[in-house]
This record gives sequence, structure tokens and C-alpha cells, in this order.
Amino acid sequence: MHFDYIIIGSGSGNSFPTPELDDASIAIIDEAPHFGGTCLNSGCIPTKMYVVAADTAHSAASSERLGIRTTFDGADWPAIVDRVFSNRIDLISRGGEDYRRGDECPNVTLFRGHAEFTGPKTLSATLDGEPVEITGDTIIIAAGSRPSIPPVIAESGVPYLTNEDVMRLPEQPESITILGGGFIAMEFAHVFESLGTHVRLVNRSPLLRHLDDDIHERFNAIAQSRYETHIGRTVASATHDEHSVTLTLDDGTSLTSSALLVATGRVPNGDRLNLAAAGIDMHDNGRIVVDDFGRTTADGVWALGDVSSPHMLKHVANAELRAVRHNILHAANGSADSDLVAMPHDHVPSAVFTHPQIATVGMTQAEARDAGFDVTVKIQNYGDVAYGWALEDQTGVVKLIADKKTGKLLGAHYMGPQASTLIQQLITVMAFDLDLREVARGQYWIHPALPEVTENAILGLDLDFPDM
Repeated sequence: MHFDYIIIGSGSGNSFPTPELDDASIAIIDEAPHFGGTCLNSGCIPTKMYVVAADTAHSAASSERLGIRTTFDGADWPAIVDRVFSNRIDLISRGGEDYRRGDECPNVTLFRGHAEFTGPKTLSATLDGEPVEITGDTIIIAAGSRPSIPPVIAESGVPYLTNEDVMRLPEQPESITILGGGFIAMEFAHVFESLGTHVRLVNRSPLLRHLDDDIHERFNAIAQSRYETHIGRTVASATHDEHSVTLTLDDGTSLTSSALLVATGRVPNGDRLNLAAAGIDMHDNGRIVVDDFGRTTADGVWALGDVSSPHMLKHVANAELRAVRHNILHAANGSADSDLVAMPHDHVPSAVFTHPQIATVGMTQAEARDAGFDVTVKIQNYGDVAYGWALEDQTGVVKLIADKKTGKLLGAHYMGPQASTLIQQLITVMAFDLDLREVARGQYWIHPALPEVTENAILGLDLDFPDM
């Protein structure tokens, strides 16, 4: 079977077909149990639905600081699972698959099952349970990533959970040990602790160590006051019985919990595609090698998203998809590289929906100094502005890093309520190369709204602001 386009993966790659390709034959290959990719089924979307429930529970349990006596009386875990999956996520997933199979997409053939290259532009795949060989003029690899499992866990035989199944547990565990200290680990720590599960954290380094030093130090202090933490520790061995999993750490500490969640990062899926048969190179870390425009080392083969990107973020994968689609269509018309769009990796923001919420864009203070900038830095507490008083906030903070000479923003780091929303204004500042001196005085800041924490942070930088 031959196609004009073959897409491996049903996440961001599923958005490749657009009306201008209605006359092209397109194959979509996906082996995941749920159609639509990681973000939809087991990543950023359902986790945030759990986070909202967790935030509500946490607010109820901590409302006394506002003079309100509310309590958290426990979670109806099965009801939460149903709300997230039965009533929302699974319906969207099935609807997406049905759409690709249906009459509305007559030019699309959906292959469900594993695929791998057998030669240049040639793949083995599965159609209706039968093995087939397919070829394509253009192939887009958007195969995503999978959880990384440390050998000590994988080889022990103990039952463990990852982001792919922990949210579908039939019952809420009484206790859970979370192995890891990144985005996934800290979001689930917040979820489970807020809903009443005893949380143990094990990580070989400080939590969220990639953050700016001031942010990650403050966050680690908060986390260690909230969770049972074992920082700077590794797992020496793991055992289990019918009801629990026990980890023995390198210092001899024994941790027994009802469940074990492994959240130690993710691995690109390129190593599962037999890329060598097609002449496609990989980096040492498993990412597919692509040039500035998304082209692999094999003619007519492109890659995007977690399988090739240095940023494992859904908004980056979506932006890369738009760039790759543009480039494929222009390359097909014989356009020069000057007409192609570079992979959009400037000013990439990220957010961690833990508690407190964290968002960041640009350089850390250390990175800015190492890059040779004459930096000015301001750390602004939420609690120093009027809405921070209303929140009775004691932990929220904004840290801005700017270039003294130009007034350009180099980095913005938020920790506190609405961090992922507040930072958007500064993403705009960086994306459009705005001068902070004009940003501060050239617009209104609603009083007493929370964005005033951003205004005060900007005004606290050592810059020459206009009088008016």
C-alpha cells in the first residue's frame, strides 16, 4: 500500500491533515491503547483535571487563614475518575478515532498497532489485525515518548504505576511512594496529598532542580514541610507483597506504601521504530536527529514532538507541527530553505501545576550571567501587593531577570497562585522583544488585581523608567 503521507503517532501529528490535503492519501499509525496522544489521554489534560480537584480540596483544608471554617472530608475517587475519563477524555479519544475512520475523512487510513521501518520510506504496520507493508512519499514521525523506568525497578518485578495508568486506579491508595522530582512527580504529589493519600517522595537530587535557584530553593522548603521527603537518595532494592511495595534506599531506609509511582522522566520512542533501516539518525539521548526545519537524515522523512524535540511540551509539539506542515508543503513546491520556517524554540515557557503553581520562561539568573549580560534582578513577593493580602499569601514570588543596558527581559519565574496565567504577559514581552521600561508605564495595571505583582517586579528592576 502506498500513500502520499504517512504519520506515525496520533498526538500532534493527528493535526497534520488540513483541507489543502483533502486530495492526498494519508495514513495515520498509532499503537497506543487510546487514540489522540499522551497529552489527551494520560498527560497534561487529565492531570490538570485532577489538579483542579486537588486545588479545591487543598483550599478547603487551609481556609482558616481567611477566617473561614471549612474542612476537607475526603475524596470520591471513582467519581473523579469518571468525571475525567468516562465523561470527558475517553469520549474525546473515541470521537477522534471514529472521525478518522469515518466518512468525513475518506482520504485517511488509520492503522492501529506497532509500526517500524523496514527500509527507506517503507514500514511494516497492522491493518484490521493483519500485517501489511506500506510506503509513503513523505513520512512524519510524531511517535512521542514513554515513561523512563529505572533498572532497579524494572528488574525487581514489583508492580509500579506511571502517568499512563495512575489516574485510572479503581481506588485511591492510602499511601504512595513517588520516585522522581520533576514536573510529573510534583503534580501527582500535590494531587494525592490534597486528596488524602500519604505521599513519600524519593529523588536523588533537589526537586525541580532545573528551576532558577531562588525558586527551586523556596519550593523545596515548601515541599519538605508538606510531604515525607527523601532527597539525595537512590533506590537500592524493591520488593512487594499482595498489598504494598517496599523500597530500600541507599542509606538503608525502608519505605512501604500501598502504591509506587515512577516519575523519573520520559524516553523518546524513536528507538522502537528501527530507524537505522531507513537511514534515520538518533542522538545519544534517543531523540531523532532533525535539522532546523524538522528534516531527519533520511530524504522525505520529518520528525516533531517528543520523539525529536529538546522540549517535551505539548505546546512545543503543536508549534513544531505547524512549522513542519508549512515546510513539507513548501518543499514539495520546490521552495528554497529560505522559504522554510525554523523549528520554533525561542522563548519556550513551561508550567508545573503543583502547589504552589510554578511557571517560567527564558533564562535563570545563573544562565544570564554566564551568557555575559549585565543583569538586574528583582524578587517580588505576592504578599506585598493588595491582592496578595486578600489571598493571605506567604509563599508566592516573582523573579525577573533583565539586561540593564537594553531594558530587555531575559527571564521570568513565577511561583504562586495563577502563575501559569500571570506569566503569559511576560511571554508576550519576550516574544515581541519589548522594552520593560515601556511595558511598565505604557499601559494600565488593574488595581488591585494580581498582575500588580508583575508591575511591581518590573518597577523594582534597576532600570531608568520614564517619569510618566
